[in-house]
Amino acid sequence: MVQRARRISAIPPYLFAEIDKLKAEARARGVDVIDLGIGDPDMPTPQHVVEALAEAARNPATHRYPPYEGLPELKQAVARWYRERYGVELDPETEVLVLIGSKEGIAHVFWAFVDPGDITLVPDPAYPVYRTGTLLAGGTPYTLPLTPERGYLPDLGAVDPEVADKAKLLFLNYPNNPTAAVAPPEFFAEVVEFARRHDIIVCHDFAYCETTFDGYRAPSFLATPGAKEVGIEFNSLSKPYNMTGWRVAFAVGNREVLAALSVIKTNIDSGVFNAVQLAACAALNGPQDVIERMNKIYAGRRDVIIQGLNSLGWNLKPTKGTFYVWAPVPEGYTSKSFAALLLEQAGVNVAPGNGYGEHGEGYFRIALTVDEDRLAEAVERMRKAGITFTGKR
Repeated sequence: MVQRARRISAIPPYLFAEIDKLKAEARARGVDVIDLGIGDPDMPTPQHVVEALAEAARNPATHRYPPYEGLPELKQAVARWYRERYGVELDPETEVLVLIGSKEGIAHVFWAFVDPGDITLVPDPAYPVYRTGTLLAGGTPYTLPLTPERGYLPDLGAVDPEVADKAKLLFLNYPNNPTAAVAPPEFFAEVVEFARRHDIIVCHDFAYCETTFDGYRAPSFLATPGAKEVGIEFNSLSKPYNMTGWRVAFAVGNREVLAALSVIKTNIDSGVFNAVQLAACAALNGPQDVIERMNKIYAGRRDVIIQGLNSLGWNLKPTKGTFYVWAPVPEGYTSKSFAALLLEQAGVNVAPGNGYGEHGEGYFRIALTVDEDRLAEAVERMRKAGITFTGKR
């Protein structure tokens, strides 16, 4: 009999794998599913980035093992990009580490710092890897509730001081997945002070840094005075440049934290294909108007969904960041039962909020990764099915 390691006994099925199964079952029944579940950009990678990959891949020199911590060219491009876009100065050699997607780096940072029984401070609702990464390292996640009353910012003052003194890592993510909340600079200043007081490493997931609307620009955590002394920031080319499948990202900030993460990585992986890293340089060094064009598209999609749901009884405000809309389920439904209703009766797939933690219960997440016509069709299907915020008519 196959016996699994105890470390995975507490790990639930991955949310998006479960969603894929439900979608497949619906499609097998002949349903034309409008998929608003997974945050995978539908627009192509910019052509100049694709061409850079093709050119680099034709060079046999790129076919060999890459440097473990990333090509110097890419690390320099990251440092320049951070300086120009966020006003953050980075040493490319010691304060930039290339990752095989930010998910990989996020998962491995727990291995670098969390021993069995150690505590991490994890927001809820949140990207599931923060919690599962803690569990796989043998740690104990301590929940930081994110509530609408606080603008989905954790109340650090409510953390038990004894817990905070024992905690190794604090994870944050703004603009936020799944709630689409944003954080003001003064909150990051509070985080730095909290981390100093309790000797905690801050890990800020900045994956949606460039997906912002209506003139809003998301601040980097590392732009906060003292931030580089207490933490790092994970970033990725996945969302800004539609490169989710390319698996190239980076962590930046505190050199001691990055050095420890590098120990894990050099013993587990051999880095990102050189040609992909050179294509990433083309993305970071090339024209940035592609980001503005995509944000205009996402803003239009956001407006279609928010206006559409509000016409069905919701009361949602325009979001400032990410390509998600976070909405409450009607009274009488759980997150899972409402998601099932949408799929079964409207052919619309959304992510149930409880998949992001217990404080996500009662909500669902829409990903704006289909065009405006399909989003409008999704709203119209809900209308025809009698699905409103007051319940199923």
